[in-house]
Amino acid sequence: MKGTVILSHGLESGPNATKVSALARVADVLGWRSVRPDYLDIDARKDPRAIDARIARVLANTPADGRVVFGGSSMGAFVSGFASLEREAAGLFLLALPLEIPGYWRRFAAAAAPTAVVHGWNDEICPVDAAIDFGRAHGATLHLVDDDHRLGRHVGFCAEMFHRFLVGLD
Repeated sequence: MKGTVILSHGLESGPNATKVSALARVADVLGWRSVRPDYLDIDARKDPRAIDARIARVLANTPADGRVVFGGSSMGAFVSGFASLEREAAGLFLLALPLEIPGYWRRFAAAAAPTAVVHGWNDEICPVDAAIDFGRAHGATLHLVDDDHRLGRHVGFCAEMFHRFLVGLD
């Protein structure tokens, strides 16, 4: 086993969502263990303060030893960054990354680790300029695609980029 990939779904999604499921298949094929925490009970609160409970769940599902990659979409990307501040990460793979969540007390933060971001030019929820600024400031690999926040037309592309990302960590 090369390590563990923790894949976090978005706010209006679930652990079997299309994007995190596609990323999990890639991880499994490449010899990584994939874990997809379920946040549906937390998300049902619709309370931004519940983000801390999401971060705690990410960490509760993260092994104490071995390499870990945190990844996720939207809110899942947001909590992945904070998890990397608590547990050393071999890398971060972030989709449709929000840098702020209205009502939450912290702006997005992440540890220094190899990072890739896939973001839609037409993201109606998380402005693309913020993703570009984050990528520039953190030296992240940034993939911008002609899509909206859901990245629904680019699930295969996201999986391909994740494949390249994981191979690049070896």
